[in-house]
Amino acid sequence: MTRPSAPTFRLGTILRRRCPRCGEGSIFHAPLAMNEECPVCHLHYGRGEPGYFTGAMYFSYALAIPLIALLTLIENLLLPGWSLLRLVGLATAICVPLIPWIWQYSRVIWIHFDQYFDPE
Repeated sequence: MTRPSAPTFRLGTILRRRCPRCGEGSIFHAPLAMNEECPVCHLHYGRGEPGYFTGAMYFSYALAIPLIALLTLIENLLLPGWSLLRLVGLATAICVPLIPWIWQYSRVIWIHFDQYFDPE
């Protein structure tokens, strides 16, 4: 397989949680388990660096906070008598089951972001 000169930042590849280099290999083999490398092009996802996914925390925050804010606004329309603290608490409770989804996509976005700006 020939390697492209630079990976492209493709939204469809991110949404399907695929490799940023080839766009075919799956990044995850289970909901909370990542592949070490792409099964198709053998791109090593973690680059072998300790703390590599620390940057994914920023993307996790960027995904979770707007979601909680949006849910709080929707709840405010549906439950007008509730306090802001109760609304935010309910929105946070609704987001808890979404943590694996947010965790996966934050890592996928980080891998794509890293490969786009610093391809191996």
